Formats: sequence, C-alpha cells, structure tokens
Amino acid sequence: MSNRQKMKAVGAYRYLPLSDPESLVDLYIEKPIPTGRDLLVVVKAISVNPADLGVREKNNYEEESPKILGWDVAGIVEQVGPECQLFKPGDEIYYAGSVARPGGNSEFHLVDERIVGNKPKSLDFAQAAALPLTSITAWEGLFDRLGISQSVEENKNKSILIIGAAGGVGSIATQLASLAGLTVIGTASRPESIQWTKNQGADFTINHNSHFASQLKNIGFETVDYIFCLNDTVQHLANMAEVITPQGKICSIVPADKASWTGSLDMDLLFSKSVTFVWELMFTRSMFQTKDMIKQHDLLNKLADLIDNGKLKTTLTERLEPINAINLRVVHEKMETGRSIGKIVLENF
Repeated sequence: MSNRQKMKAVGAYRYLPLSDPESLVDLYIEKPIPTGRDLLVVVKAISVNPADLGVREKNNYEEESPKILGWDVAGIVEQVGPECQLFKPGDEIYYAGSVARPGGNSEFHLVDERIVGNKPKSLDFAQAAALPLTSITAWEGLFDRLGISQSVEENKNKSILIIGAAGGVGSIATQLASLAGLTVIGTASRPESIQWTKNQGADFTINHNSHFASQLKNIGFETVDYIFCLNDTVQHLANMAEVITPQGKICSIVPADKASWTGSLDMDLLFSKSVTFVWELMFTRSMFQTKDMIKQHDLLNKLADLIDNGKLKTTLTERLEPINAINLRVVHEKMETGRSIGKIVLENF
C-alpha cells in the first residue's frame, strides 16, 4: 500500500446510463507529483463539456483504474516540475488540459504548463473555469483554421455563420467574431437561446432546424464568407454548401461519427465552389505534443487580457457546489439534452 497522500476525485469505471449511481462515482486516489514541465494544481472550479460526455460514452468496458473526466479547470499552482519556466507556486491559472491524460475532476491535477494561462484577474475561479476549452476551440477555429484576420478593418463587409451559437463554443466564438469586426449570424431555435446569442454579440439569428438560404435571404444575405459548424456536420452540410460563398471557408468541430443524422460527409457538395473545409480539435496540440503547443498558453493569456479590459465576458450560466459525483451526474444529464445555454460550472470539493 502506497504512503502517498490521497485526494478526492470523481470518475467512471465503465459506461452506464446516468440514472445509475455507478455511472460517476466519488473516489479517493493518489495525489500526483509533478515532473518535467508539469504543474500540480489545487483545483478550485471545473466546467463540463461535450468532451466529457464523449469520453464517458466511449468507456464501454470495465476499467481497471477509473477514468477521471474534466477538461476545464481554474485553480492555484501548488508545486512546479523541475523544468517549469512559466509559473510559480501561488499563481492563479486556468486551462483545458489534455484528453490523453487524466481529467481535472480531482482535488489536485497535473497539467503541462505550455497549455495553461494566467486566470483573468477580474473573474472568480468559477467564472474562469467556464472558459478554457471553449475559448481555445473558438480562437483556434476562427483565427488558426479559418485564417480570419483579427483586424476590424480587414473584416469589414465579411460575414460568418455560427451553427450552434448558444452553446459553450458558440457563445465565445460569437463574441470573438464580433470583436474581430465580422457580421455575425448565429443559429438558435428557442426564444431563450436566441436572446442569449444576441447578448453575446450576434447581429442576426436564424433557426438551424429550417432551410438556411431562405432565412439568410430574408435578412439580406445571399451567401456568407465563413461558416463555423459546432453542431451535427452531417445534418447541416447541404445547407452549408448552399450558403457558403464561392471560395469561402468552413470549419467544423463535430466529426461524422458524432452526428445524430446517419450518413457520411459528402465533400463533393463543396467542390464546385472550391470551398476550404477544415477541422478543429483543441486537444490536437497536447495529444501530439506539437512544437507550437505553447500557443495555447499565449492565447489564454490574450483572452484573459481581453476579459480584464472588458472586451469579452465569461459564458458561465449556472454554478453548482460542491464538486462531487451527484452534482456531476446532474450536469451531464442537462448537457445530454443538447439544450444547455452557455456553460455550467462546479466549484469546491
């Protein structure tokens, strides 16, 4: 038996419906020790993302050791690995972590400092924990993958359609696209999600359950320059192909195997317009230890500055306390409906 210190965590041994109390369980596991460029973090708040649901649902066999979920953390650096250069004990930080490592639903957590940012000073831990995964996804999708300029001047008269604008990524993508000077059209289908989308800075909204082209025509658009698809790529591809401008660009974060509609992606629909189609997965850099991993550190710090200067706002919509299996099951259930707006955060063990 190890003499190492124990810590609280929430995890899953196998996939079960959320109604089963064993689907997510409270655990005591060994507290990790930082090596290399890892930080040991005291976890103060965590957020839940579709990534948590996806990993939990893939977990359809009995695990010998529990799978710890959670890819949004705000906390305090307790200890640094011997090769750390960016942070010191006591620093307040926020990050999304790596899907290739244990998640952050634990009292203490290890993370590579190159994918960590300084927490926005104007936000508390819960408000900060709502942001990392969705903000990195939105930032990389807009500026790295779609290649959109951050110059308002260059984006004059350019438009973007954000499919699923009221969700976690959509909420921050709408703010970032608006800040960059694009005309933002968000999709939303309920009065409360339409209002939320407009509050994030969307100029117009359309309903993703209806024909895109006719709705866009009604608000004065024949086509759009960019599309950021955050929901069911298979379902929306024909609509996207119809409304994207010739030589326009589409980015999606939803692979075909996550689609509720059966079928594959018929990329030939994009051929005649010479459309660029690109994927975004914010875990790519950490999964493959890419040479530019530190870009996520830089963009989280830029984001914190924008928040502290009042240019962006947190997308937190609900808080629960404490961080435990019961509360996490409640949040997973809400997210499985696909109707949640903004981000739900749990704080304190």
